[in-house]
Amino acid sequence: MTRFFRFVIVGSAIFPALFFCQCAFAFDDGDWQYWDTESASAELSRKWRFGIEEEFRRGDDMKNPYYNHTDIEVVYSGLADWFDLGLNYRHINEERSGGWKTEYRPHLNGTVKWKCRGFSLSNRGRLEFREREDADEAWQYRNKISVKPPMSFTKHQIQPYIADETFFDSDSKELNRNRFYSGFSFQIFKNIKAEPYYLWQRSKSSSSGKWSDYNIIGTKWKLLF
Repeated sequence: MTRFFRFVIVGSAIFPALFFCQCAFAFDDGDWQYWDTESASAELSRKWRFGIEEEFRRGDDMKNPYYNHTDIEVVYSGLADWFDLGLNYRHINEERSGGWKTEYRPHLNGTVKWKCRGFSLSNRGRLEFREREDADEAWQYRNKISVKPPMSFTKHQIQPYIADETFFDSDSKELNRNRFYSGFSFQIFKNIKAEPYYLWQRSKSSSSGKWSDYNIIGTKWKLLF
């Protein structure tokens, strides 16, 4: 059995079915949330990689599931050692004022990678086209800078990191969201990595113009082939 077919079989087993339920569509300023992400990726060749990801979010002090997405990506790294080019499609279900709504979101990603005094840095630019069930079509640009120090701990290769991501939306024509990440990754088994993190999200409401903060505890589980 090839690595690709092993990837498909295992990936299908670890991704639960999309779920739907009634819950609040807006959360209080300072709300605590839990985001869980599960992904699998496989190298198709030396320059090409295929991946799939699912994410589930719970708000209202982590009690109510209100969001899930499935994201499929193809990444090409043959242009340069320091650059990855990715083409993705994301299918989103989210609870809003009129119930559960669907969004279709293809996006293009370019990631620049480099080292400085032993630190590993990356800058990912993402251009998203948003086709939304309850709103007009829109474009969104996101920029994420990540920094990893030149250190790892124990045989599980515990690696801390910090990251910051800004959002620019064509609807508001301004920076309307910022996310600050702090966490670490570690190796559970040879092909399985985990990544617990804390995320502080600050968002501006398009209707009221007010800023709200969310505190997010997140976990990522990565299956690598």
